[in-house]
Amino acid sequence: MGLREWIIPQDRAFFDLLEKESENVAVGAQKLEEAIGEFDRMDERRKELKDIEHVGDDIVHQIYDKVNRSFITPIDQQDIIKLATLYDDVLDFIYAVMNRIVLYEVRESTPTMLKLAQLVSRSVDEIHAAFISMRRVDEDEIDKRCREIDSLENEADVLLNDAVAELFKEKDVIQIMKLKEIYEHLETVTDKCEDVSFVLRDVVMTRS
Repeated sequence: MGLREWIIPQDRAFFDLLEKESENVAVGAQKLEEAIGEFDRMDERRKELKDIEHVGDDIVHQIYDKVNRSFITPIDQQDIIKLATLYDDVLDFIYAVMNRIVLYEVRESTPTMLKLAQLVSRSVDEIHAAFISMRRVDEDEIDKRCREIDSLENEADVLLNDAVAELFKEKDVIQIMKLKEIYEHLETVTDKCEDVSFVLRDVVMTRS
């Protein structure tokens, strides 16, 4: 077997694992959006998200293990680890949002909560598309996706600021504190997505 034939399966394995992680995060984002939109079976939905988070942890461990056992990787080893870790943070915060909704016994959704959850889902979808494009080093496509992620993060930031300002016009201090933290966690997910997009851009610049 020649060197090229040996490298190609390694390429496929790493990209397959990163795409698998991305698909799992996308499922988590979709589940969160559905939960906030329908606002029923919240305990059950939290358990579903916890299971998805566990799947994500397992995939990240597989990526770490493969990096440690591979002499040659399709992209820099540290970039692979950084991508896997940062995207795992996205899923961790998605679960954290759901966990707080249940722990704080929030009884109903709000328009802001749903809009932020939708922005999270859209951001994750963009990252997934970028991950798929990374395999073929489609620089223009990845740049387009990353720009959209930046735009979604900015939209979430503005939405959060406006929503918090409105919250403090209310009189129920406990409710204000609960919703403010949930909103902030949702916006943090879009921040984490933007962090992933920065690494993706760096990877493309290195490989192109």
